[in-house]
Amino acid sequence: MSLSDRLVRAWYAGHPALGLLRPLECLYRRISGRRRSRFLAGEGDIYRAPVPVIVVGNITVGGTGKTPMILWLIEHCRRRGLRVGVVSRGYGAHPPALPWRVEAGQPARQCGDEPLLIANRCGVPLYIDPDRGRAIRALLAAEPVDLILCDDGLQHYRLARDLELVLIDAVRGLGNGRCLPAGPLREPRERLLEVDAVLFNGGIPAGGEGYELELRPSDLVELASGRVLPLAHFPPGQRLHAVAGIGNPQRFFATLERLDWRPIAHPFADHASYTPEQLSFSPELPLVMTEKDAVKCQAFAPLGWTFLRVQACPSAAFVAWFDDQLSRLCNGRTDPKGRSNGHETA
Repeated sequence: MSLSDRLVRAWYAGHPALGLLRPLECLYRRISGRRRSRFLAGEGDIYRAPVPVIVVGNITVGGTGKTPMILWLIEHCRRRGLRVGVVSRGYGAHPPALPWRVEAGQPARQCGDEPLLIANRCGVPLYIDPDRGRAIRALLAAEPVDLILCDDGLQHYRLARDLELVLIDAVRGLGNGRCLPAGPLREPRERLLEVDAVLFNGGIPAGGEGYELELRPSDLVELASGRVLPLAHFPPGQRLHAVAGIGNPQRFFATLERLDWRPIAHPFADHASYTPEQLSFSPELPLVMTEKDAVKCQAFAPLGWTFLRVQACPSAAFVAWFDDQLSRLCNGRTDPKGRSNGHETA
């Protein structure tokens, strides 16, 4: 187990040695709090897009189901007749230039695994750049859109936003409740009181306030051929190798177990890159991976390797609330977050 994996486990399971990191946590809190205060005061270069911007993010380190939720938002907005664009930091990407337009079929190393997954699935206009405002300007210059989704930009305070959606893993919650590096929080838990909506992936825990989100397996897809297979393709009790390089691999393995399969777990670091040798396991059994991992294995996957496709299913209450927000944002702009004294970068 890597040092980062041990640290994540300590954040969520608890470890007395984390107390040694509290001085660094205090420093981190001061810095993040100062950045947040400057943003709310409208200080510094804050880019305001001419179309509504919805940020989808989290306050914890690790996977929460954000990418499936982005996919749901894209399709839902399209059904409402809206033209949607997406911007992302492009974590781990090495594009030839920035900002960079992500197209289906590009190498994952060039554009990042999550942006490539979104482009492959939806064909949406998508630009990556650590400077999200610069990415939005490039997107708007290339495509007419009505709305922009910002993937994982909650703490990117150079970008004004009209709506903030935060996802939380209901099982892991906020861990020990402490900020980095003593805990998994990117911002103090009080930040949740300021966002527009909180979605709990896996059910609302006792005492929690927000909306429920469920990730439902829909089908299997063969990497080499693109052939869509039903979940019944593997019989109950099937042993298989399970590969997951996501923020919370155990959630994927648990999903396979709920499908009545018997996975042999092969967890990897989030955003891991793969070689055929790394995925050569014994005994010879079917191999199933996440869709995020699949975009990095497409070029060398043999026939028989599959990925599990999941669909985000937010509660009816969230859908009704979100439709009200779309009507408000797209039929007449209100005074949104980040516009308090008119600072804007053209």
